[in-house]
Amino acid sequence: MDVSKTTKLPVKEFEEENPCPEVVPANNHDRIKICFCTDLDKSVLLNNFEKRNWVSVNSEDDWNFYWAGTNTCRNIFSVDSGYRMHDNQIINHFPNHYELSRKDLLVKNIKRYRKDLERDGNLLAEKTDSVAGGTRYIHLDFVPTTFVLPADYNMFVEEYRKNPQSTWIMKPCGKSQGTGIFLINKLSKLKKWSREARNAFNPQITKESYVISRYIDNPLLIGGKKFDMRLYVLVTSFRPLKAYMFKLGFCRFCTVKYDTSVTELDNMYVHLTNVSVQKHGGEYNTLHGGKWSVQNLKLYLEGTRGSEITEKLFGNINWLIVHSLRAVAPVMATDRHCFECYGYDIIIDNTLKPWLVEVNASPSLTSTTVNDRILKYKLIDNILSVVLPPDGVPDVRWNKIPNPEALGNFELLIDEELAAQDDGNSNKDKSKGSAFSAHNRWK
Repeated sequence: MDVSKTTKLPVKEFEEENPCPEVVPANNHDRIKICFCTDLDKSVLLNNFEKRNWVSVNSEDDWNFYWAGTNTCRNIFSVDSGYRMHDNQIINHFPNHYELSRKDLLVKNIKRYRKDLERDGNLLAEKTDSVAGGTRYIHLDFVPTTFVLPADYNMFVEEYRKNPQSTWIMKPCGKSQGTGIFLINKLSKLKKWSREARNAFNPQITKESYVISRYIDNPLLIGGKKFDMRLYVLVTSFRPLKAYMFKLGFCRFCTVKYDTSVTELDNMYVHLTNVSVQKHGGEYNTLHGGKWSVQNLKLYLEGTRGSEITEKLFGNINWLIVHSLRAVAPVMATDRHCFECYGYDIIIDNTLKPWLVEVNASPSLTSTTVNDRILKYKLIDNILSVVLPPDGVPDVRWNKIPNPEALGNFELLIDEELAAQDDGNSNKDKSKGSAFSAHNRWK
């Protein structure tokens, strides 16, 4: 977004020169003109906007709805821009969405969340002895042991030496789509990488940091192949926390059968499920794109592991998502003009324990198959129905409580405001405001 126009003007002068259109109630014959802007040329977005008869405008023009990239969001909320959003404007990112999506900040916030609960004597922070030595959290053990490099290098070495046969995965904190990821199983390999990365551990020379996490080397395999789950979570408020789960998630499979041998350690077609990586492999299938619906996964697990165990797994997935959101809620700059659709990447190990791998603030809207396009079109359509009032006109004064029919394929994951209202009233259905709804059927 070009904010050059706004940087030279004080806020008041900017508002007078660029008034956002006043939205007035429409009569039975008039339609309110909604102007949208987007940084992404994606059909699943544009088709949804056009279906609603919205009008496309440039970022410098008056707009009501902006589906923005993260850089644009940073400019809009920058103090230097002098831009003030009006009541009839909403945007698809919170100002500091990266508290959840940057790998290092996610780990930092979850660690702080655990410590806060532990200090308060909360039972959620209970610990037990770990098989690998030391202790682990009983209820909040959903993120692999992770360190931020270079800052935590000495702590990592100490942990590594407890179990020198373990495998670790290195990821650059600010990148996505599998860029810059590699596995190590020897400390010497990390030291070698450090030297070759032009003093990667010298913060005065480079700003890029990495996270190094214990590799989940016992993933659940289907057809001998590793996979992860991509789930979409819509957050409309962080304080109070209100989030919805999209029931049409999918699994992403590797194209090569899983192999833990040292010779395959550098083979990303074995270890990384990212479509951006797998689509370059010789075994990639363009028809199904290496994807499987969450519904099919659930049916498979019910057939092989039983309904009770499967339900427990999906309940645990809800649990980890809710607590990851609670971990960042205190530091998130919540804004009534904002909503966010996060893409959660989750790996299930062979004991059916889910692990949070990472969270994406801008999950890909590129369609690799027909089913992919249908799913993402529905995702955007349902998001718009949830975040907009019934009349379809953006209005931050709206209480953001959509009608049940407006949820589409979304299902309430947590609503702290509703839960507080229901607290102590045994005659009400508490599951509606519960973080762990028993009614989440993943249909």
